[in-house]
Amino acid sequence: MSLIFKQLFERESCTYTYLIADSDSKEAAIVDAVDIMIDRDTALLKELDLDLKFIIETHIHADHITSACPLKKFYPKAKIVIGMENVDAEACSDIMAGEGHILSIGNYDITAIETPGHTLGCMSYKIGNKILTGDALFIRSTGRCDFQGGSAISLYESIHKLFKFPDTTEVYPAHDYNGLSVSTIGEEKKFNSMIRESFDQQTFIKNVNNLKLSMPKKIKVSVPANQSCGLVTTIN
Repeated sequence: MSLIFKQLFERESCTYTYLIADSDSKEAAIVDAVDIMIDRDTALLKELDLDLKFIIETHIHADHITSACPLKKFYPKAKIVIGMENVDAEACSDIMAGEGHILSIGNYDITAIETPGHTLGCMSYKIGNKILTGDALFIRSTGRCDFQGGSAISLYESIHKLFKFPDTTEVYPAHDYNGLSVSTIGEEKKFNSMIRESFDQQTFIKNVNNLKLSMPKKIKVSVPANQSCGLVTTIN
């Protein structure tokens, strides 16, 4: 028995997609899949002879469109999973996950963790010693909090929930813009520029408020499309 764990990168939005599978049962889950990379992802699933069981979204993305619904054309039995607070996507989701929800692939369990703050319905997912932190906790940084129900107070609480895991727990974010791929809870508690363990809530809120970020270029297209799990409607 062994875990298949693939970290895949999409260059335009600097998004990490994760492919997780049990090598014995061949059951698989994909996390934060990107529409323009569907050929890569389906080819890898086929090459490894995997059966896609879950298509997991950590949140409603603003910078790219998910390939959740398009993937179901290849794997019609796969279940789309999204956080239960993402009510705008409820119609296209198969599972609305909350705190502690378990998604099983073969001999492995993927456990949902509610980590709101970047957006209202942000989720993280833990498997073994690995946490996929979505847009909540980045490597040496955090997600922004200025759209889609974001809240710096909520994000502070969410990340401190993650900080309760052992220091050796591996951190895999949904994005990285600096060429980094993995960290640990211990490293982020010491070195994160936004929310290291020694920073109080007010310091974190000040750090978030000092971010001068433009809106994602694709937000007006991506958010509505992702509320439909990647179904893009063309109006003639």
